Amino acid sequence: CEAIEWKSPGGESVHGLLYYPNLARHESTGLPPLIVQIHGGPTSQVNAGWRAESQYFATRGYAVLWVNHRGSTGYGRAYRDKLRGAWGVIDVEDAASGATYLAETGLVDPQKFVIMGGSAGGYSVLQSLVVKPGFYRAGVSLYGISDQFALVAETHKFEARYNDSIMGVLPDAAAIYRERSPIFHAELIRDPLILFHGADDNNVPPNQSEMIVAALKRGGVPHEFHLFAGEGHGFRKPETIETMYRAIEAFLTKYVIYQG
Repeated sequence: CEAIEWKSPGGESVHGLLYYPNLARHESTGLPPLIVQIHGGPTSQVNAGWRAESQYFATRGYAVLWVNHRGSTGYGRAYRDKLRGAWGVIDVEDAASGATYLAETGLVDPQKFVIMGGSAGGYSVLQSLVVKPGFYRAGVSLYGISDQFALVAETHKFEARYNDSIMGVLPDAAAIYRERSPIFHAELIRDPLILFHGADDNNVPPNQSEMIVAALKRGGVPHEFHLFAGEGHGFRKPETIETMYRAIEAFLTKYVIYQG
């Protein structure tokens, strides 16, 4: 992988890791599609190294950009503190600006962006599809957050106060929570979306995905939903992981590669 840096819309530095496919192994003469990956946390980071999920897609012709958006650890306190009060805003901006940067440098196909993430990264996926409809050809949400109010009420004790610093303290910040909860704006989603959730997830309960699925059905948006019995927050069973990646590949082939 290659560590890269680009500028946010406001001119601030953003960091990420790029996994680029070996184009000599593929028959296509065009530029590769891009999967923009958003880490969980949301204040964690993705370290450089071999990643099975990135290799899965890179060996199938996709470029993969892991976005260590502003607010991620590993780049100093000032960079980490950028997320304070800004979750659902700068993570969305940094994902899109990273994709745009790679397209402008001629490395990826600007018509074939995908956004993918799990947990907090899944929230960034849903929020991106709400805020920037049409920018991505498809989204992939793994146990993502759709309702910030419900998350605060239902998540486990360890992360119960997480949102206070990165979104605001309730009830004073109620308007921000509503503005940045995808479920309240799900009618704006028009891009194909595939969602995965564990039925036993106590960190982000499965109703967070189920609410979005119901909205997608009402809006006639192409989608798939996979609910895995016996799985919690993050999938452990080999058969679950295999099913998930095969489903993602088929979904992206239909809606991104062939643009069905």
